[in-house]
Amino acid sequence: MINHLHTTKTLTEFIIEKQADFRYSKGELTRLLSDISIAAKIVHREVNKAGLVDILGDVGEENVQGEVVQKLDVYANNQFIAALKAGGEVCAIASEENEEIIHISSREDDDGKYVVCMDPLDGSSNIDSNVSTGTIFAIYRRTSLSGKGNIDDFLQPGTELVAGGYIIYGSSSMLVYTTGNGVNGFTLDPSIGEFCLSHPNVKIPANGRIYSINQGYFEHFPEGIKKYLRYCQEDDEKTNRPYSLRYIGSMVADFHRNMIKGGIFLYPTTISAPKGKLRLLYECNPLAFIAEQAGGKATYGSNRILEVVPTGIHDRVPIIIGSSEMVEKAEDFLQQYSTVAVS
Repeated sequence: MINHLHTTKTLTEFIIEKQADFRYSKGELTRLLSDISIAAKIVHREVNKAGLVDILGDVGEENVQGEVVQKLDVYANNQFIAALKAGGEVCAIASEENEEIIHISSREDDDGKYVVCMDPLDGSSNIDSNVSTGTIFAIYRRTSLSGKGNIDDFLQPGTELVAGGYIIYGSSSMLVYTTGNGVNGFTLDPSIGEFCLSHPNVKIPANGRIYSINQGYFEHFPEGIKKYLRYCQEDDEKTNRPYSLRYIGSMVADFHRNMIKGGIFLYPTTISAPKGKLRLLYECNPLAFIAEQAGGKATYGSNRILEVVPTGIHDRVPIIIGSSEMVEKAEDFLQQYSTVAVS
């Protein structure tokens, strides 16, 4: 699966080559993904030199989620908005950092055919400790016929996604995406400044030995999750248990590791977050799209994440995502011991 840059096929070349796989196939999505990759390169550069310049720490305010805004959050948000505005393929953006949707232009005849939902810097609270961060993005075709775009353009279930992806800024930076025809990963080669195909046709192992969850909230989890976690910790040679607990606290990083090695990531409801904590449109949906395209599963406990119909751009949802057999086992525990509902 891992090619380690034996090929020099770049992201742009790959997107153009695969353009016919996309049902609309007129080049706009090609340019849109290219715009995202340009912003990703700029953010990669800043993340990698963050310890050398005054770009670490917080800006002294909270975002719409009630989370402290980091300086690099603001920088990443601005870079992706600027790149999408320059490209002209998008009429509006929904970002974790902005309470309302962002209109690309004030023109009533804006002809951008897409809307983008994004978490510009996932895991930014880990920046100061030099832990991997990431960007998550989801692309939909607008539902309105013309104009600046409106809220209804965003309130589509994940089944309507035309593309979803993430960039992970780690020991190397990778861009992973799908348009519904499998998942491919591209590693940034700093020597040429290009994302190059390194992980073609990524598949999540059907099973694994890693579970990822913030176990500090154990007492606040539904009973089905508690019982599943105890199952993960039991000795059972036949099923290779106990599993290893691995939790980074950056969803992109945890998901990426589990996708490569096999594993499960859980962020269930808690007493303080009865609807879950992670956001549906720009965190859970794009990663669920990737998981399913790579042979994995993504559920909120009783149904597919991708089938949840959002009511607002910052809706939250519980999520269980990763290797199919592990997700199914967790679902079994939830359905046996807990009531699962998303409203």
